[in-house]
Amino acid sequence: MSDIFRIGDKALNSRLFIGTGKFPRKPMIQEVIESSKSEVVTVALRRIDFDVKEENVLTYIPESCVLMPNTSGARNADEAVRIAKLARAAGCGNWIKIEVIADNKYLLPDNLETLKATEILVKEGFVVLPYMSPDLAMAKRMEDVGAAAVMPLGAPIGSNRGIKTKELVRILIDEIKVPIIVDAGIGKPSEAAEAMEMGCDAVLVNTAIATAANPVQMGRAFALAVEAGRQAYLAGTAVETQYANASSPLTGFLD
Repeated sequence: MSDIFRIGDKALNSRLFIGTGKFPRKPMIQEVIESSKSEVVTVALRRIDFDVKEENVLTYIPESCVLMPNTSGARNADEAVRIAKLARAAGCGNWIKIEVIADNKYLLPDNLETLKATEILVKEGFVVLPYMSPDLAMAKRMEDVGAAAVMPLGAPIGSNRGIKTKELVRILIDEIKVPIIVDAGIGKPSEAAEAMEMGCDAVLVNTAIATAANPVQMGRAFALAVEAGRQAYLAGTAVETQYANASSPLTGFLD
């Protein structure tokens, strides 16, 4: 059954987006892209070294992938807009993941500044995917100004704590029309499957893959989990009940 994920101007077969930070060696990024079959890869512009090929993370991202630069390091909307424009001028395309983070302890996104940057960049022709704390009112505003998707966090960045914001993400799934992509916090393939079973359209994973004992194998594990969760969502999971419900009739056989 065809299950193409359409977002912006792209049609994707994979619903697993991956990040490029924290890998023990840069060539491993390409190996993980191959094992995970991910088609969207995010990279912080400040980690791109155009002068040294071996140090340039773009060297290891196949041209067939959608490059999604992020505005990591931005503390307000103006800085995010500036980074996005630099990325496009450097040939990184028009997809941009907005990250505006003003606190150094929890690294939580600033939703208001993210909204401002989203509105500006949509008007300038970017495909904008804002990373946000899961808040319905703010997600609707981002949708209204033209965000291509919203990316609610599951837990603080790099924490590997799973989807601690599950109930809030579920509200976004129910109420927001643009794709919901859980970003940050997912630490295990089972948690990626859970997000997909809930009805999320995709997940973005970095730390859980990059810091695994075997990142290449973990990339494959996440790909399988995302696919399994998506198939379960499409199949329609069974209804939970409070009491037992026997699989076979309890009367008649021994009467």
